[in-house]
Amino acid sequence: MRSRVLIFAAVFMFMVTGCGKGNTEKVTAADSVTIENDTAADKSLEVTKDSDGKFSCTYDGVHHEFIMDMPEVTEQAPLVIMLHGSGNTAEDFRSMTHFEQAAVPRGYGVVYVTGAQDPNDRTAPVGWNSGIGADGNDDVGFLKALAEYLAQEYSFDKERTYAVGFSNGAFMTHRLAAQASGTFRSVVSVAGMMPESIWAKRNDLSPCGIFQITGEKDDVVPKNSDGSAKFSKAPAIEDVMAHWVQVNGLAMTDKTLVGKGSQLTKYSADGRREQVWVLDVKDGRHSWGDEKITGIDTNSLILDFLDTQ
Repeated sequence: MRSRVLIFAAVFMFMVTGCGKGNTEKVTAADSVTIENDTAADKSLEVTKDSDGKFSCTYDGVHHEFIMDMPEVTEQAPLVIMLHGSGNTAEDFRSMTHFEQAAVPRGYGVVYVTGAQDPNDRTAPVGWNSGIGADGNDDVGFLKALAEYLAQEYSFDKERTYAVGFSNGAFMTHRLAAQASGTFRSVVSVAGMMPESIWAKRNDLSPCGIFQITGEKDDVVPKNSDGSAKFSKAPAIEDVMAHWVQVNGLAMTDKTLVGKGSQLTKYSADGRREQVWVLDVKDGRHSWGDEKITGIDTNSLILDFLDTQ
């Protein structure tokens, strides 16, 4: 059974209707809901349930797939949307992180989503339009529409909808923090950076919680600490996080060593929901992080951050 979500400009309505026949399970939703949308053209999200926990969907003519891991109760449960790295899929990312094994017992819904190819380069790997290129798929619009669909279908808590990404998926979380903080209240970037085009508009940012995890020896993320930012158009990750601290109106409240010598710094303020955490992983590289090597349970630490949001 398919559910269609029609996305119009901000003043229009978002409608979900069941239609068609087939061997897929029927999906129901509220009749209508108002949705914020920053695109001018009419777009639609069509979702098909392929098998238990697996779905396919189309947004603006672009095909995606996603996998859902659900807590026993979804009503007002927090939701985490997981964004893979370049060239991977939702299935790959689930197998790599097993984030759902830590998150679902803590009451979180987890949705792994597969990106798409750049429409202007059919030789490009599957991934996310994080803003590095000038054009590309409307992934901000897609992920906002998907989050809205999931909230309507399963009654997830809109105030606790988060995005977690790795590498290219983490680049995308920086874009979501900048351009979709009304939908994604906090994001987690593992081995991610903020693209130059997003940084150029940093003075337009609204408060958003963010947790940045960076390997000390990551050769992709520009850093002041190793001088790599001097050779990158993208900003140093230290400068990005310092700016988020300023935007959120925070101050450093804790700095401690975790695992095998990694440094975790936390920024918060009384009365402010949006915290900033920064983890510098000692000897870490461009990876999700292996507890046997780092002494850090990355999944649990991410959930500890999200619990504060």
